[in-house]
Amino acid sequence: MRVKVIADVHGDIAAVGRAAASCDVLLVLGDLINVIDYDNAGGIFAEVYGTEAVRAWSEHRRRGRYEESRQVIRDLTAGREDHFRELFAAKIDQAHRAFCGSLPDNVVLTFGNVDVPDLVRTYCPPTVRFVDAEVIELAGRTFGFVGGGLPKVGIPGEVSHEEYAAKVASLGAVDVLCSHVPPALDDLTYDVVAELAEPGSVALLEHIETHQPSYAYFGHVHQPRRDRVTVGRTQLVNVGAHFRATGEALDHPAG
Repeated sequence: MRVKVIADVHGDIAAVGRAAASCDVLLVLGDLINVIDYDNAGGIFAEVYGTEAVRAWSEHRRRGRYEESRQVIRDLTAGREDHFRELFAAKIDQAHRAFCGSLPDNVVLTFGNVDVPDLVRTYCPPTVRFVDAEVIELAGRTFGFVGGGLPKVGIPGEVSHEEYAAKVASLGAVDVLCSHVPPALDDLTYDVVAELAEPGSVALLEHIETHQPSYAYFGHVHQPRRDRVTVGRTQLVNVGAHFRATGEALDHPAG
């Protein structure tokens, strides 16, 4: 059985289709839709608020000026908050419907911080397997999945630290650990282009140190200091960074 892994596709259903066509099972580790594209100030955020607002919002956040970033949106939507809120929700729903409805049958996926898990569940066809806090077997190996991001801006795809740790603990020992966010190691969580540290999971790191799976796959940080490290016997691989750099899914096992 040929298994491939991908993450952080951000709406690129064509890339998912190509990857799925070249393997028996494709694992998709979240950030399915394109809410905001920092490279070109695009995505749903720009469709709703405009590219200039996205650029200003992004620059404030890059510099740690979170209140100023929120003020950009408040100024833009003043007096029309309900209109913008409804428009944003409609586009988020539409993006999930379009992406999930186009998924090939051999996909197994979980959700990332930008995704709305209830919408992923709603729009995934019955031939596509949605997994979260679940262990499945592929080619005689156990794969454990933990979906979602960690608290940062208060969106539906973020999970509390307590809930996230409970999901990790529920897996027990597995051969391959799959998540959207990385374990809490500085080289894996720091984005060298955005110049900021993303949340990483202490629970994932402790699980790896305790159970020593052969591989841990994840995404979330597009340009980390390092996209591969080793902890004990476990190879930790940022498959999202691989996709962002190459446009390709990664073969499992990652050599």
